[in-house]
Amino acid sequence: MSIRELTCISCPLGCALKVEMDKNENVFSVSGNACKRGEIYAKKEITAPTRTVTSTVRVIGGTHCVVSVRTQTDIPKDKIPECMKEIISAKISAPVKVGDIVIENVCGTGVDIIATRNIKKENKQ
Repeated sequence: MSIRELTCISCPLGCALKVEMDKNENVFSVSGNACKRGEIYAKKEITAPTRTVTSTVRVIGGTHCVVSVRTQTDIPKDKIPECMKEIISAKISAPVKVGDIVIENVCGTGVDIIATRNIKKENKQ
C-alpha cells in the first residue's frame, strides 16, 4: 500500500488527510478528515482531480481591453493546458455581461467559459 498526504480544500479547516491506496492506486482509506466532505474530496483528488480555471479574454470595442472569465464548473486537471490555449486565442465583442458564454464546451469537456464582469461598449465620439 502507498500513502498520499493532502490538505483538504473543501472547507476552511484545511484538514491534513492521509489517503491509503492499494497496489492498483485505488483508494483504500482516508483519515484525518473532520467531516464527510474531506473523504469525498480525497477520493476525487486521487482518482479524478478537477479544477476551476480563471483567466482573461480579449474584448473588442469595449471600455476595457480584457474581461475576467472562469470555467462554469470544474474541468479535469489534465485539460487545463489545452483549455488555456483556447482562452488565450479567444476574443469577444463588447458589450459583455456577467454570465455570458465566452467559449462553449471548452476542449470538449461540456463546460463553458463564462464572463465574470460586465464590460460596456466603447462610446466613440
